[in-house]
Amino acid sequence: MVSDVEKNLVVGIDVGGTGTKIGIVDARGEILARDESIATPQYTDFNEFVDAMNSVVQRLISEVGAEGRIRGIGIGAPNANYYAGTIENAPNLPWKGVLELCKVFSEKAGVPVYTTNDANAAAIGEMTYGTAKGMKNFIVITLGTGVGSGIVINGQLVYGCDGFAGELGHVTMVRGKQGRLCGCGGRGCLETYCSATGVARTAKEILKADKTTPSALRGIKNITSKDVFLAAKAGDKIAKEIFKQTGTMLGEAIADFIKFSSPEAIILFGGLTRSGKYILDPVKKAVDKNVMPIFKGKAKILISQLKDSDAAILGASALAWE
Repeated sequence: MVSDVEKNLVVGIDVGGTGTKIGIVDARGEILARDESIATPQYTDFNEFVDAMNSVVQRLISEVGAEGRIRGIGIGAPNANYYAGTIENAPNLPWKGVLELCKVFSEKAGVPVYTTNDANAAAIGEMTYGTAKGMKNFIVITLGTGVGSGIVINGQLVYGCDGFAGELGHVTMVRGKQGRLCGCGGRGCLETYCSATGVARTAKEILKADKTTPSALRGIKNITSKDVFLAAKAGDKIAKEIFKQTGTMLGEAIADFIKFSSPEAIILFGGLTRSGKYILDPVKKAVDKNVMPIFKGKAKILISQLKDSDAAILGASALAWE
């Protein structure tokens, strides 16, 4: 029988709206093996998705010779409930209802499985291994397919009474029918404007409204945030305007978040942050313009220094050491 001492490895999994990333992690936070081959949307059946994850986990365990050494599996996923071990009606995932993630996966994998919101997992990763190491009060905002947030106050993640606290991506930025329809069922959520998909929506709106300004984006059928970044980098005026509008709204929201918890830092994480100054400059300008005087200059606006997959995998894996 293998003792807990010998079970010195864990698995970290980041379930995203676009893809799922899996890694085997040791006690020092080193990712020994990883896989990013699972395209989440291709699995319309939840049990088939769990089977696919388990298959990858077992293959990675075999690759590193970790049979019998896995203490547990930690999973970061949208709308994951830390208390109940479930995923509940996640807007950006293909399955609805209450899904018994930890129970189902644990039965297949034969080890304990723990879960938390994907943005909370990223926050744990930042606090343990990244930009927030040593910080007790900070907010991680994930800018990917959607907008998530992990809020840490006095060194503790904020979960609330039901495990779902901290959905800053769904604060209402544009009220009324003019607000964009969100996957959560509401309108005008921050996520619909400041996620990667939100940037693409803004691009389409601006290009439709301005038919005269030349732009490399006009020849692209399905515009992505990466397309907008490359165009902005090349000096494209419309691309720069897209980032200006996106960054300004995000900065206005961040100014409100600062009023709420007075954090040491706001850490931006995710694919959209690769746009660098094009997104960061308008964010900082809007924060400075809108934050209350008592908080001015106190909260640093930082971009995560961890790779996207590293922070999420490491953060999720930390759950399995419990």
